[in-house]
Amino acid sequence: MDKGSIKNMDWFSILVPLSVVVLLCIAFFVNPAGSTAVLQSMRYFVGDSCSIYFAAIGLAVLIFTLYLGFSKYGRIRFGSLEKPEYSDFRWGSLIFTSTMAADILFYSLTEWSLYASEPYIIQQPGGVQKWASTYPLFHWGPIAWSFYIALAVAFGYLFHVRGTWKQKFSEACRPLLGSRVDKAPGKIIDLIAIFSLIAGTSTTFSVTTPLLSSAVSKVLHIPDSVLLAIYILIAIAVIYTLVLWFGMKAISNLALICIVLFFGLMGYVLFFGGETRYILETGFSALGNLVQNFVGMATWLDPLRETRFPQNWTVYYWAYWMVWCVATPFFIGTISKGRSVRNMVFGGYFWGLAGTFTTFIILGNYGLAQQMKHGMAISDEIAATGKYADAIIKIFDALPLPVLGLILLVLTMILFYATTFDSLAMVISYYSYKTLAPGQEPGKRIRVFWSIVFILFPIALISSENSIYSLQSVSIIAAFPIGIIIIMICISLVKVLREDTEKATANKEEKT
Repeated sequence: MDKGSIKNMDWFSILVPLSVVVLLCIAFFVNPAGSTAVLQSMRYFVGDSCSIYFAAIGLAVLIFTLYLGFSKYGRIRFGSLEKPEYSDFRWGSLIFTSTMAADILFYSLTEWSLYASEPYIIQQPGGVQKWASTYPLFHWGPIAWSFYIALAVAFGYLFHVRGTWKQKFSEACRPLLGSRVDKAPGKIIDLIAIFSLIAGTSTTFSVTTPLLSSAVSKVLHIPDSVLLAIYILIAIAVIYTLVLWFGMKAISNLALICIVLFFGLMGYVLFFGGETRYILETGFSALGNLVQNFVGMATWLDPLRETRFPQNWTVYYWAYWMVWCVATPFFIGTISKGRSVRNMVFGGYFWGLAGTFTTFIILGNYGLAQQMKHGMAISDEIAATGKYADAIIKIFDALPLPVLGLILLVLTMILFYATTFDSLAMVISYYSYKTLAPGQEPGKRIRVFWSIVFILFPIALISSENSIYSLQSVSIIAAFPIGIIIIMICISLVKVLREDTEKATANKEEKT
């Protein structure tokens, strides 16, 4: 790193997050029980007291994206290219693989079983069969994707129309905050963004890595342990760091490989698992149920706290998607040169929902079939033991050639990790610089630095053996301030669109 690069580094945005991550790691290593208690109490306060905050933001952002897509602003094109930089399929593949980490495979296999033991689901007309297959589509559906899409439009417009290449959350707030972005308010926004992204990645790694270690243990016939999970985390970090070293082209190629493996896993379960009819019929019914009850599901907050279902699940998911939208919209905006706002909105929804719905309908309903048709007590086992990975292994044991299925699962999860965290490390690296020239990528060493930082907190969380409830708390707490920033970015985008449209109209009138 030369002297010029050192002078251009934003040391405040590097050292403060690093110090906090190191302190958190020490706290969880030294006092895991006390740290977990603090997390859970904070989660209870934020999730219980602020449920309407998360629900209202989710609905508002969804409506905002639809407004962008249908309004006159939908015709605005990102950049001067006559056709998009990437084909529709490659663009959709990049969006899905680089924004969905391996947690989508974990949750698609287990989420239905978590709902199946919830009193609220059991008491509903239609029970587990109807609602345990519907709620995953709701929690990974339009509201969830709206967080990504709204901010992707904002950053795509900044990058390709306004020519602003500072990939920082604060920069998207400049139309609203003005020069204050360059002072303390901007620094605070960027620090919140960095901490939120670290929280989101930590939750993802910590929740899903035990499944990877269990699958590897089963395939290789080696003992499963926390140490094995840490080794796997380190191996994944090495893989995505190496890919990141070679830049966007390597990330794009890896995304295509990931999609091939993903379709291979889906096809294997759908066509060779013996439950094709049940999977498709349950999925079709769940889609209809989602459409019919969407508004009620999006607005129900259990005011009497009779079951706390929305606090435990819906609030968590909106928070989870909010912390992830700190980075992924930058990536989507970057790869969308040549597309229109309308294409970004509706294309983003199409590819995003196609990927998540396919995963949950096939993998989730196959597991649901094992419980509802064949008496495999998966939800009861998870509720009693909390061992999600063991339950998933049992589901795969019901498949023909289960070892082949587990190998496909492991490889797909690793590539999902690699493609997602490549893009995240690339984005967060931009926060380490005061300025970068248009089109200039962050230095390779700084990318490696953030790749290492990403892995530290998950190792601490896995080592302290936190429950999934505690791990979810990390995202809920971090998402609270992010919600305010999302609103600010949406307001800033509307302000910019109006100003630029008025200027363009005035220029046309002068010429005529």
